[in-house]
Amino acid sequence: MEKKGRYIKLAILSVIVIGLALYVSKQRSVPFQKNTGFVFGTVYNITYESDKDLQKEIEAELQKVDNSLSPFNPTSVISKINRNENVEVDDMFAEVFNLAEKISAETDGAFDITVAPMVNAWGFGFKTGNMPGGRQLDSLRAIVGFHKVALENGRVVKKNRRTMLDCSAIAKGYGCDVVARFLQGKGIKNYMVEIGGEIVTCGVNDQRMPWKIGVTKPTDDSLSVNEELQTVLNVTNKAMATSGNYRNFYYKNGKKYAHTIDPKTGCPVQHNILSATVLADDCATADAYATSFMVLGLDKAKKVLEKHPELMAYFIYSDKNGNNAVWFSPSMKGKYME
Repeated sequence: MEKKGRYIKLAILSVIVIGLALYVSKQRSVPFQKNTGFVFGTVYNITYESDKDLQKEIEAELQKVDNSLSPFNPTSVISKINRNENVEVDDMFAEVFNLAEKISAETDGAFDITVAPMVNAWGFGFKTGNMPGGRQLDSLRAIVGFHKVALENGRVVKKNRRTMLDCSAIAKGYGCDVVARFLQGKGIKNYMVEIGGEIVTCGVNDQRMPWKIGVTKPTDDSLSVNEELQTVLNVTNKAMATSGNYRNFYYKNGKKYAHTIDPKTGCPVQHNILSATVLADDCATADAYATSFMVLGLDKAKKVLEKHPELMAYFIYSDKNGNNAVWFSPSMKGKYME
C-alpha cells in the first residue's frame, strides 16, 4: 500500500509539473502587440500581450475620450460647455470633473480645470499674444477658480458665462486609464499604455521582466530631443505621470515663461521644482497631482503628500545654489535606480 501511495503521489506531481510546463509554454507563445499613433495632440505607444491586434478598438476608446474632453474638438462635450450650450455630460466627463474637483480641494486650488483663459493669455494653448497686464489678470481671476463651476443634475453650472474648462492636465492620464480598463476587460494582464509621457503598466514586459520607465533630466528642451535620463523607476502595476517646465516654455525680453500657471496669481509659476513625477493607482490622479505639485512648489507639495501616503512622488528641483537636486517620498524608496 505504501509503495502504491508513493506511485500515486509521483503521478500527481508529474501531472502538476507537466501542467506548469504547458502553462509557461503557452504564456511565452502569446505575442506582444505594439501599437503607435497620434491622439490628444501627442503620440501614444501601447504594448500588450495578445493574439490579436486591438489597435482599432483601442483607438475607438480613445475617440470616446476625445469626444468628451478635447477642447480642440468642436463637437466634444467640453467644447459645447465652453460655448455655454445646454448639454448633458457623459459618464467620462462626469468622472473626470468629479476627480478634478476633489483634487482641486485637496491642493487648495493648485489644480484647476478652469485655468484655460490664463494659459491662453500667456501664449500657451489656443492663442499667442501680448503678455497680460494687471487689469487683464484681475479680470481673469474673476472667472477662474474650481469653485466657480459645479456639476448639477448632469449639467455644468457656471457662476460666470466667460469661465472655460480645460482638462488637458488630466485627460492624457485618464485616456491611459480608459485603455487599461479596456485591455483588462479583454483579459489581458501584461501591458503598458503610454500617452504623451503618462503611463499605466500591469504585469510584465515581453522579456518577462517588471516594467521600468525612465525619468528624463529636466533640461530646457522645447524640441523634445533630450533623452538623457535622471533615473529609472519600477512602475509595475502602477500609473505614472510627469509634469515639468522644461519643454513647454518661451523666452521674452530675456525672461523665461513656462506653461504651468498658478490659478491664484494668474502668472507662470517660479517655484524651484523642475520636474514632478507621481505614481498612483490610476493615471488621471497621477497626472493631476503632478501638475499640482509644479504649482505648489517643493515645501507645499511635501505637505500634501503627508496627507496622501497612497501617492509616491519623485521631484527634481533647483537647490539654493542653483544645482539640480532630488527629493522623493519615503514610499518611493526601492522604486528607483540611483
